[in-house]
This record gives sequence, C-alpha cells and structure tokens, in this order.
Amino acid sequence: MELHLAWRFFKRELMQGQLLLIVLAITLAVLSVTGLARVSERLQIAINGQASKFIAADRIINSPVKIDENLLQKADELGLSRVSSLQFNSMVFSQDKFQLVTVRAVGDAYPLKGVIELKSSGSGLPQPGELWYETRLGGLLGYPSELELGDQQFSLSEEILRLPDAGFNPFASSPVVLMRLDDVASTGVIQPGSRVTYLAQFTGEESQLKAFEDFAKPLLNNSQRWVDVQSGDSPIADAVKRAERFLLLASLLGIALACAAIGIAAQRYCQRHYDVVAMLKTFGASAKQIRTLFGFHLMLVTLFGVILGLLGGFALDAGITAFLPDEIAAYSPPFTRPILLGLATGFISAFMFSAYPLMRLLSIPPLRVLQRQLEGLQLGMWLHLILSLMAMGILGYLYSGSLPLTLTVVAGVLLLGLLLSILGFFMIRLGHSVGMKTTNPLQLALAGLRRRAKQNAVQLVGFSSALVLLLTIFALRQDLLNEWQKQLPENAPNYFLVNIAPDEAVPLEAYLKSNTVKTTDIYPVIRGRLTEVNGEKLLSGDEAEAGVEGRRGISRELNLTWRDSMPPNNEILEGEFNVNSDDVSVESGVAERLNLKIGDSLTYVIDNQRLVVNVASIRAVHWETLQPNFFMIFTKEALSPFAYTSMASFYLDEGKSSIILDIIKQHPTVSIIDVGNMIKQLRQIVDQVSLSLTLVLVLVLLASSLVMVAQTEAGMATRQRELAVLRTFGASGWLLRMATGLEFALLGAISGLLAVIVAEFILYLLKTQVFELNVYMHWPWWGIAPVCGAMTVALLGVWRCRQLLNKSCGDLLKAG
Repeated sequence: MELHLAWRFFKRELMQGQLLLIVLAITLAVLSVTGLARVSERLQIAINGQASKFIAADRIINSPVKIDENLLQKADELGLSRVSSLQFNSMVFSQDKFQLVTVRAVGDAYPLKGVIELKSSGSGLPQPGELWYETRLGGLLGYPSELELGDQQFSLSEEILRLPDAGFNPFASSPVVLMRLDDVASTGVIQPGSRVTYLAQFTGEESQLKAFEDFAKPLLNNSQRWVDVQSGDSPIADAVKRAERFLLLASLLGIALACAAIGIAAQRYCQRHYDVVAMLKTFGASAKQIRTLFGFHLMLVTLFGVILGLLGGFALDAGITAFLPDEIAAYSPPFTRPILLGLATGFISAFMFSAYPLMRLLSIPPLRVLQRQLEGLQLGMWLHLILSLMAMGILGYLYSGSLPLTLTVVAGVLLLGLLLSILGFFMIRLGHSVGMKTTNPLQLALAGLRRRAKQNAVQLVGFSSALVLLLTIFALRQDLLNEWQKQLPENAPNYFLVNIAPDEAVPLEAYLKSNTVKTTDIYPVIRGRLTEVNGEKLLSGDEAEAGVEGRRGISRELNLTWRDSMPPNNEILEGEFNVNSDDVSVESGVAERLNLKIGDSLTYVIDNQRLVVNVASIRAVHWETLQPNFFMIFTKEALSPFAYTSMASFYLDEGKSSIILDIIKQHPTVSIIDVGNMIKQLRQIVDQVSLSLTLVLVLVLLASSLVMVAQTEAGMATRQRELAVLRTFGASGWLLRMATGLEFALLGAISGLLAVIVAEFILYLLKTQVFELNVYMHWPWWGIAPVCGAMTVALLGVWRCRQLLNKSCGDLLKAG
C-alpha cells in the first residue's frame, strides 16, 4: 500500500514540476561527475599516449643484466606488444679516423611508438649489415660510406635526425648509431663483463600494462628500473603529472559542487513536505508508513535523476569530443568507471546529504497543521555535517585515489562552512537592527536577507561553492600554463655545444656573436665521483646489492661545474650560495637521497685526486627546462686545478643552418646536439595539455552556472507570498525590482568575498602539497570576485523573478 502510494505521489509531483529542484540537482551532480570523469579520463589517456612517444613505448624495463625470460613470457601471455634492444658504447673506425659512439641495437618492432626521424624522410629499420648514424658523427668522421664496428664492416645508409626515445642529455656526447639486434653477435664487441644496457619496451591496453606492472615490479632488483612517461627519464614527466593532478582536482571540485547541490535540494525537498507529513500524521498514518512512503519516494527521485545524469554526462562527453583534435578524440576511455562514479555520486550523496533533512521531516508533529512555525527535530546538525563530509570524502577518494587532494577539498568545505556560520550570525544581528523598514530598496533588501537568513545561507553555499570552483581551477590553469611557458619559451635553445676545449671557448663565442647568435652562459664540465660524506666511505651500487652495510652513494661519476652566481631555473632552499672557496651547492633531490645537510663535508675523487668541500646550500632545480643543469656547483677556486671542457646552448633560426656547418668545420672536436625536433614535440604535448585544461575550465564554468541557476529556484514560493503582501501594502514595481536586485547582488558580493578567502586557502594547500608551485596572493580577486559575483547573481535572480515582479497584486494572491 505504501509503495503504491509513493509511486502515485512521485508521478503527481513529477507531472506538476514539484520535483524539479531535487531532480535537477541530482542530475547535475551525476552529469558533472560522469561528464568530467569521461572527458578528463580521455584527456589523461591522450596526454599519456602522446607523451609515451618520448620513450617509444608505454613501459620500459631498463637493466644492466639480461632481463628474465619469465618477465617477457608474462608480457606475451597478457597480450602486450614488446621489443628488445641493447645499448652500449664502442669505438668505430673509418680509415685512419675513430670515434667513440653509443650503439643502439634494436629488434624488428622498434619503435613501438613514435617514429625515427631521418634526413631522407624514409622509414623502417637498417637492413642487415647497415648502420644508421646521428648527424654529428658524419661531421666528425668526414661522412664515410662505411664504418668498422668490432669485427664487422657496416655501410652507412641513413642519417638520423632524432630517435623517439633519445631523451635529453647534453652530457651524453657520444654520437648514436642504430643497428639491428641480430647483427650484434657478428661484431664480437660484447664479451663477458662488458657494460651493456638491456631494454625491454612494452605497449598495450592500460589494464594489461597494470597487470604486468603488478607482476614485474616486485621481481626487479635494485639495478633494474621500471620506466614510464611519469619517470624522470621523460622530459615532460612533471608536465604530465601536473596535468593529471589538475584533471583529478577539477573532477573532485565537481564532486564537491554536486554534493552541495544535492544537499541544498534535499533540504528544500524536505521543507516543502513538512505540511504533508503533518497531514498524514493527523489522518492516522504510522511512523513506519511515512518512512516507507518518503524513503521510496526519495529512491525514485534519486533513480530518475541518476538516469538523466548518466545520459547527460555521456551526451556532454560526445559533444566535447566532437570539438577535440583527432589525435585526442581517437583515444577512448572505458565506460565502466564513469558509470560507477555517476551511480556512486547519485546514491551516496542523495542518501548521506538527505539523511538529516529526512529525519527532521519524519519528526514533524501533527500540530503543525495548526501552528505552521513548528518544524520538528531541531538537534543533530553535527550528524548532518559528519555525514556530508563523509560523503564528500568517500566520493573524492573513490574518484582520485589521492588523499592530499581529497583532504584539501574537504578542508576547503570546512572553511567555507565556518565562514558561513559566522556570516549567518552577523546577518541575523544586522537584520534585527534594520527590522522591516521599507523606505528604500536597500533597507528592503537587507530586511529580506534577515527574513530569509536560513534560506540565504543555503544559497550562499551554492553560489560560493561555484565561485570557489571557478577561481581555483582558473588560477591553477594559469599557473600551470605559465610554468610550462617558462620551460619552453619561444626562443628556447635548440642546439647544445659540448666538449668545448678551453682554448676554443673564446673564438667560438666570438663567432656566434658575430653572427648575432645569442648563447647561454658557458658552463665548465668536470667529471668526478663522490666517495665520502663526513669522512664515511660511500658504498658503490655493487657493494650495496651484495648486502654490504653502510651509506649508499651514487654509483657513477657526476658532471660538476663552477659558477660565481646562481644559474637560471635554480632557487636556494637552504643556506647561502657558495661564499667560501671550499663551498658546494647541492641539488635538493641528491641531498635528500644521500641525507645531506648544510655543513656536511663531501669528498670527491677527480683525476685520482681528492677534493674536500662543505655543503653551503641546497638548491631546487627545474630539470624540465631543457637548460644546462648540475647536481653539484662548486667555486672556481675549488675546481681550477683540474682539466675541464665546457658546454653552452643557443637558439638558431631554421634559415641559419649554415652556421652549424661552419662550426663543425672550424671546431671539429666540438659536439653539436640538435634538440629542435624534441622541443617541437614537447610544444605539441603542452598545447594538448593546455587545450585539456581549457576544456575542463569550460566544463566547470557550465556546471557552476547550472548550480547558480538552480539556487535561484530555491525560495520562489516564499518570495511570491512576500511580493503579494508588499504589493497589497502599496509597494511599487520599481521598489520591488530594485530591492530584489539588491538582495541578490548582496548575496553575490558576499559569495564572491567568501569564495576568494576559501580559494586562496585551497590554492595554498594545493600549491604547497600537490602541485609544487609558487604561492602568492591574488589581490585583484578581492575586488573583482565580489563585483562579478554581485552582477552575476543579481542578473540571475532578477531574471528568475521577472514573472513574479511583473504580476499584479491580484495575480500574486491567486497564485499563492
């Protein structure tokens, strides 16, 4: 009987439009989460897919020993595509000339992603007995037709402009040659004890890669590395990580916005049914019957809203995808997760945000039919707060899997709630002093704010949440784009000069200056090994793996330099940059890895000589800037006894390639590294990331606008009755329109001010704990946000009330 009544009740209110607000809120919640999840996952997959071209695969195992066949067999079982390759250094000979090179020996499927860029615009791989060579090797050896590598003679058939996984390492001065993996055995260069890097590259579906990662990573030893686009090997690792965090944050804030909308709608829904419950109790309905009636009714409302929201979310995704570039639209994320998130958002938030309003609804006394001011249960707001925060936290963590992001959003909500509580208290006090004076629009607007203090507090939640969302997303988007623009400015160096001998630095610099080529600073480079910290000998990688106890060091030589001042793209975190001759400045990552502190004594071995220095400062280094960067920076006095070469970088227009040929001829021992193609590819990725961030901002703007429109729906019935009374007492249409506009404008201005405070707080947490960006105050917001909030909310409010304001007194009384 109760279920039948609930169904009739649901159909009647649905046909009459009484369920519009709560259905719209649930639909908006599910649409926002499903749509944002679908679009952001597509963008995430696309960004990672494009970025994976930098490592020529989705995942890589990098190993100094042969890779276990069991790992490769598991990859085959999971359906992954794979290719094996070797990398090693060797000497090549041409007549009386010889050169140290880096040999890349690759399997038939190489590259799994990306392309090999050749001067001839050809494709494929070298034929058996052929070598493809990097451009600068030809200049060093005089462009021979053949090369001798080990016991084998190879023909030089193609000139390589760039390999997709070449990476960025200006210190790797050896030119690269590419050969087939099958040809390595005939050279005889790899013998027991040879230093060889074994690479296994994999591509496949994300689920396959995840299963393989779970299987493989626990089996790798300390010398083997698991590499993906978010590893330090990728030149855009930080950009990809930050973009993914941004997309997660946008969806998390979308969830917070949706939860606020559902909470507001549930409150309004229950308030509208106070009289219904009182009537039912008067006619003898039991508590169980009423619980069943409204529980089932709320379930039907939620289900209806969830279905509409899912359909709207996928329609939104289809609409956005139609405007995406083909290389992004081609990626299709799975449907399962957005659907599950939409369902979870709809049902969890509807239940947990409506629990307290429903408890109040069910406790309405029958006496309300005579005394309408009675509202039943007045206690338990703490329960409502706990359930709301739990709902937001559960949904946020389900979506992002990131505790810092989820806690940041919850902390922002708590601050907004605290500010609203304080504001509500002062609003009521202000209202008591103003009373019901109606001599001018401002006094009437303030009186309206006081009379509807509770309702206005609810509206402030929606308006403020929408503005906080917009401000946070807009600020982070701008900061991320500015950060990437700094990394890749228009005239970023596209050539590096390495192995510059001391006597060549001055003439080379003069030649470039005479051709109006602007170079960066010239950095001296010295190779050295860190052997002791505070007199304690550091273990090598082999000793650490063998189980020898002690402090682990860096198992390779480092590139060291000296400078009198801080280099660009570096900032001091602790200490003071090199004041004394025995000072050294250490990069923060190395300092953390080796547990170094200011004042620690470091011992290096350079050219079989010991050098002892003290840690004077710890620096943060932006490695992704494609500029010369160093782990250790010394004073000139400390390194002057040692032999060195230098390096520099410069930007060269495409039309000035003859300068490169002149440098090769005049300075044949100087190695030139062309990173122009890499920078172009990086810019393409950054452009796609920028587009992604812009699209998410547009989605958030749409969702925020819908919430604001939905908020103006709240309280229309109450406002209609008030307008009827005021018209009855002779208030003019001009006075009512001005008062209504001012009331909404005041709500908007307060919302804007609250939004700025909360947004600054959230941005501080996000920049310091998640995105690692510089923190600063957005002072223009403190004036712009309240003004824009006032204008936007006033326009929305007057637009929604236009029909009521244009009705006559008789029409208002009849409608009421």
